[in-house]
Amino acid sequence: MTGVLTYLGRNTLDFLRYVSRLYDLSVKAAYWTFVAPFKGRNVKWGNAIHQMVLAGVDSIPIVALISLFIGIVLGLQGAYQLAKFGATYFVTALVGVSMTRELGPLLTAIVIAGRSGSAFAAELGTMKVSEEIDALEAMGLNSVRYLVVPKYLAMLIMMPCLTLISDLSGIVGGALFEIAQLDKTVSMCLTATRDALAMHDITTGLIKSVVFGMIITTIGCNEGFGVKGGAEGVGKATTSSVVLSIFLIIFADVIFTAIFYYTG
Repeated sequence: MTGVLTYLGRNTLDFLRYVSRLYDLSVKAAYWTFVAPFKGRNVKWGNAIHQMVLAGVDSIPIVALISLFIGIVLGLQGAYQLAKFGATYFVTALVGVSMTRELGPLLTAIVIAGRSGSAFAAELGTMKVSEEIDALEAMGLNSVRYLVVPKYLAMLIMMPCLTLISDLSGIVGGALFEIAQLDKTVSMCLTATRDALAMHDITTGLIKSVVFGMIITTIGCNEGFGVKGGAEGVGKATTSSVVLSIFLIIFADVIFTAIFYYTG
């Protein structure tokens, strides 16, 4: 019994310490991003643009391709069910609403968590192991400002852009299936999509994408800063950042979907 209580207590304390580190990092990143520039401490936009290219522009092909395939799959599955009721016209509506409200931001976040979130953890973890972060602090430079804020800004800006690309690619995938298999024209697909979508559907997905970007950056950077044990520790932090980011992304998606459902 004592062993069980010890195990529970130790893990509870570890969890609380981890949450405390996440909160501390989030507050510092928010301060240096949104408050410090108004006090004369400018953001390093050169580094931020570099991160935008790495995390955003270089991710466009994989995000677009995956979303295109998902759009085709949604079209296939939707047509299979809706054909029983003679309602294949609504396949476009199904694909459009599903991509913009749910699958677009979610797929984008999962891809970026695996691609960029892990890179953040590996980069900062390597710097931690090689004592580069300690050297920055010894020179009087704030590690959050120079290492985290550029990534934070890049994700806040690029996640909505990638989500829009994902939405468009998924809708195109569904339209390609309908044109090829359901004898619809491009004009019919465009009209059906326009009739089905509302601005609320698009903004819902974009709001989610911003929050997902914050989660990916915070988890990745926190795992990197907490690396111990050399190269093995870097590998563990990279794996943990991906697993935990995806878990929190889906958890946040459930919360936001429930909020938008009851308030929309």
